[in-house]
Amino acid sequence: MLRILHNTARRSKFWFIVLVSLAIVAAISFIALNQGPPLDAIQVSLADKSVVPQVLGSNSDDYNQPGNSSLRVAIAGVLSPSSTLEAYQDLLTHMGDSLDRQVIMILKPTYAEINDVLMGQRADVAFVCSLAYVKGNQDFGMELLVAPQINEEIVYYSYLIVPEVSGASNMEDLRGRSFAFTDPISNTGHLAPSYQLSLLDETTASFFGSYYFTYSHDISVRAVADRLVDGAAVDSLVYEQMIAKEPELASKVKIISRWGPYGMPPAAVNPELDSQLKWQLQEFFLGMHDSDEGRNLLNNLEIDQFKVVPDDLYDSIREMTTNLGW
Repeated sequence: MLRILHNTARRSKFWFIVLVSLAIVAAISFIALNQGPPLDAIQVSLADKSVVPQVLGSNSDDYNQPGNSSLRVAIAGVLSPSSTLEAYQDLLTHMGDSLDRQVIMILKPTYAEINDVLMGQRADVAFVCSLAYVKGNQDFGMELLVAPQINEEIVYYSYLIVPEVSGASNMEDLRGRSFAFTDPISNTGHLAPSYQLSLLDETTASFFGSYYFTYSHDISVRAVADRLVDGAAVDSLVYEQMIAKEPELASKVKIISRWGPYGMPPAAVNPELDSQLKWQLQEFFLGMHDSDEGRNLLNNLEIDQFKVVPDDLYDSIREMTTNLGW
């Protein structure tokens, strides 16, 4: 399935986003700037890993009302949909087994939709971007639960990348060129590069010849690798994992700037979530590295362990939003 997605992306023009309905094998065109992705959620039964997920329409209430034994986990499409499902399925299966709950995964294509789901208490826990956390904390008191520690760090970076053959060596060299952002409220994929432009007294509209939102870090990387755009800003964690799995990408893409550090993207909850469930979720994450199964899952995700992190870890992101008036 991934192979079909990636080959189609190489053949497609960048100004459309590849979205995959996980119920069928299909590739759909990239989405242009200012067009919104579909508001569908995906409910996944994790009891059978071979199950074809059910695609729910945006008006569906199937996942809105929790049962006593259900656990609703919201995830944004930081990766393309098939990659997101692959990355999280084993973790959520283990979570359901450990907490003796039926897990429902709510997969939304944008961070804003994940925040809306959590704010409306239609999810119990969500994996969010660092900027989405800052926004949610400001808007409705979104609470930190845990964040991953990776390579002994609880911070990550935004990478400015260009095709390997590009002569660009910094942001200034991309003036008038085409550029890929990820999500409008992505820290590494939108806020960080926009802040760098502000230091040049520029905005995205005044600086780039054209720019687009891919809604997925891995699609942004591939758009640069295939020379569909002249540059992109991406999550350092996603980029490093992609290079490790596909070393040939390193010959097609190069990093010309690194911005940060920023607090790791956390798992978060609504402040009104039942305190007992909140404690159970936090204990599950914090104890994963203590069991063989949990350590294996963490290793597969390239995570050392989950940790409780302080809210001020995200202050540098707050400073950028204040400076930009976001």
